[in-house]
Amino acid sequence: MNIFSRYLLSCLALFCFLSTISISYAADWASVIMYHRFGEDKYPSTNISMDKFQAHLDELSSSKYSVLPLGEIVQRLEKGEELPDRTVAITIDDAYLSVYEKAWPALKEVGLPFTVFASTDHLNMGSGDFMNWQQLQEMLEGGGVYVGHHSAAHAHLPELSNEEVRDQIRIANAQFKEHLGFVPALFAYPYGEYGTEIKNIIAEFGFAAAFGQQSGVMYAGQDRFAYPRFPMSDNYGTIGRLRLAANAMPLRAKNVLPSDNILKRNPPAFGFTLAETYQNIRQLSCYASNQSGGAVPIERVGDDRIEIRLSKPYQPGRGRINCTLPGPDGRFRWFGTLFYIPRK
Repeated sequence: MNIFSRYLLSCLALFCFLSTISISYAADWASVIMYHRFGEDKYPSTNISMDKFQAHLDELSSSKYSVLPLGEIVQRLEKGEELPDRTVAITIDDAYLSVYEKAWPALKEVGLPFTVFASTDHLNMGSGDFMNWQQLQEMLEGGGVYVGHHSAAHAHLPELSNEEVRDQIRIANAQFKEHLGFVPALFAYPYGEYGTEIKNIIAEFGFAAAFGQQSGVMYAGQDRFAYPRFPMSDNYGTIGRLRLAANAMPLRAKNVLPSDNILKRNPPAFGFTLAETYQNIRQLSCYASNQSGGAVPIERVGDDRIEIRLSKPYQPGRGRINCTLPGPDGRFRWFGTLFYIPRK
């Protein structure tokens, strides 16, 4: 059992123990759930079985949650409007054919809205693993389905030059305009990978917000071009984890270092300042995907600064740090970061 599995089990045990009562809050946050494939067992890292997915939908359909369109949540947070407590958005990346054939009918049956982040090169294939433009249009016309921008070729953006990143956006914009008549306002980084310059390019093109694949809760005042999402899959998609994510609250952080998620130093000197006071801050736990042996050591500097020094470098590709803090009503506050480690 790896470090994240042990960590998840400990969180779930505490969550189940404490979640016998329910309290509602006026919220300025929401949990965004992310899926990829459905009922495709040979892809366990990105697939979720239909049994697990149906259990998720049954849970999210209960009166405990408010499942809203992602664009509406973005707008309300930007306007400073309150959201219902336990607001959730459902997102699906890559527009695989199983979204059309399996996920959409199940979502339509329970009446939950969702956003598909699509790469236009995949839609242009028109066969095989991915949906085509006609199927996407059919879903849009059925109501409750929204389209997000996922670049043209679904490339690893940190491996491209800035002008190549811009080309990925321009090409996809033209395709969306031609086939759908509009350019989506929301962007999801392919593989969840981005850095400061990539974020600036997304802002330059006028997107309303952009989303990664780091776990955490989106909230008002957060960097709107680095919103987090909770990935769900067969490996990390139990009903307990879904409840943990859907009930999560923000661990508000500022002055995060390194400021660029594309690492120039590996391992990074990681740290952040708490943006609000938590009386139980001594219960904060942080875990890194490149470490073993449990939680990583945390150094507190003053009352509000958290510093973490990792003993091992990350392998090239993606690396993560997740920090959680027990919150009220058996819930968890959550802050996560995803790094990109360049391949040399």
